[in-house]
Amino acid sequence: MIRDLTDAEARRALILKWGVVDPDVIPAWVAEMDYATADVVTDALHAAIDAGQTGYPPVGAGGELGEAYAGWALRHFGHRVDPDHVMPVVDVTAGVRLALDVLSDPAPMVMPVPAYSPQLEIAQITGRERWDLVVDPDADHCVIDLDRLDRLLADGARTLLLTQPHNPWGRVFGRAELEGIRDVVTAHGARVISDEIHAPLVLPGREHVPYLSLPGAADHAVAVVASSKAFNTAGLKCAQVVAGDDATRDRLVAAPMARNDSWSSLGVVAAVAAYTHGDPWLAALRERLDRQRTLLGELLATHLPEAGMRPLEATYLAWLDLRAYAPTGPAGWDPAEVLLEKGRVRVAPGHDYHPGLGGHVRLNIATSPERLTEIVHRIAAALGA
Repeated sequence: MIRDLTDAEARRALILKWGVVDPDVIPAWVAEMDYATADVVTDALHAAIDAGQTGYPPVGAGGELGEAYAGWALRHFGHRVDPDHVMPVVDVTAGVRLALDVLSDPAPMVMPVPAYSPQLEIAQITGRERWDLVVDPDADHCVIDLDRLDRLLADGARTLLLTQPHNPWGRVFGRAELEGIRDVVTAHGARVISDEIHAPLVLPGREHVPYLSLPGAADHAVAVVASSKAFNTAGLKCAQVVAGDDATRDRLVAAPMARNDSWSSLGVVAAVAAYTHGDPWLAALRERLDRQRTLLGELLATHLPEAGMRPLEATYLAWLDLRAYAPTGPAGWDPAEVLLEKGRVRVAPGHDYHPGLGGHVRLNIATSPERLTEIVHRIAAALGA
């Protein structure tokens, strides 16, 4: 069910990922997949266009979108969501901002770092400070330091932005870890915004636990979710904020329209189709990504044996530690520049996700096996491995 786009098709379809690089460059940076869109989504979009559905979308929580997400969450996670607690937003970052603006105290926000780069400035643009909870780059797993979180909340922070599954580490937090986070947060009367956009992309061997499924989470947390990352529909602009109770939902719905508008009617169509009919395609996608994960490990062992890669438990974004290949030491070294100049591969630089961290890159593996093989060959040649 997963069809690889040709280079020509990818340049037409993925106008950012492929469209801004030279023809001899393989793009492996932005989080889009080099796969054709699922038929269930494109069929629904064609039908909507044929019906002329290009006007404003419905406003408010619930509706067809709420029902579709609630059904999907129950099937995939055993999580019962009230459809009326699901409301549309334009994208996940906008949903995070809405939750901060409407629900959070005007106090510092804790952000585990490395972090999704567009969200690094979200505290500042909402009038808050960002207090980083830095994850050790030499650790085998991305682990939230609960003692450090406790100190930051004790010092006055009031919101934790939790990305789970984690981007760029590809980590899936277990139930016990999430319960530990919940206990620290509730002890300080703080709030959690859980960015779960990558939840559909948990790979075999791990299981996603929605934060809102934890006992005692409903009154202090929201989740921000979307089908767009798993179904390659980010340009259609529709994510969802999921509230845990009526009071939280009511506060979000009551926000002025200027705080939350501009999601797309066609984005709603695509999300409903993906949540309702996309399970077989998503299962095939996970199988493909599992094979890509295995292939990457084999390629790194053969061609880049000194590269480090944290266990890839979810997403299609591998976090690579290339410090061993730094020519004069890793401090401030940006291998992404070297790989583009010498290898003609574009990857995402690690310092975009962890400011000041050298020697790391984020590599998108959602492509064909042949392209992934060529990418690693080019990286190895560029680094002299």
